[in-house]
Amino acid sequence: MTLRTDTPPAWDERAQPVTFLDSARDTARAKCEGVSADDACRAPLPSSPLMTWCGLISHLRWVEHYWFHVMFLGEELAGPLTEATNDDPEPEMRTAVAIPLPQFLAEYEEQGARYRGLVSEHDLDPTAKRPISDGRQVDLRWVILHLIEETSRHNGHLDIVRELIDGRTGA
Repeated sequence: MTLRTDTPPAWDERAQPVTFLDSARDTARAKCEGVSADDACRAPLPSSPLMTWCGLISHLRWVEHYWFHVMFLGEELAGPLTEATNDDPEPEMRTAVAIPLPQFLAEYEEQGARYRGLVSEHDLDPTAKRPISDGRQVDLRWVILHLIEETSRHNGHLDIVRELIDGRTGA
């Protein structure tokens, strides 16, 4: 069972958002516990064929990559995100059915540890190397807060998928 807490080890400006992001990540992983390989790729909402456990965890993994590596550090786009088009804006969700959920969860957990290291090595005030779509420069603090929002929103989607497929609620 995934252990989660949103209570930081310290009450400083860095520990609080980092702990909330870790808690949101842990919640996403907890919502995947006990899911069968077949169910991990099932999309229970006919109007949302990409909304599967695999698709959502893949999306969370690549969204973090995008915000930390591409936007904040200024690195080049990588992975399935390079295939995004107007007609297929989220290829990381579409192609996710080819990869087992445990692999996505392991990559997501390992990546979270790497990003905790990245955040610990930077002040929260430096701006990202790349501007957001409206041209403004965000800082690392904003990136972390945005990822808390993004992960928490998709945890709601994971709740819906879970309840529709196997009736489980909570977690």
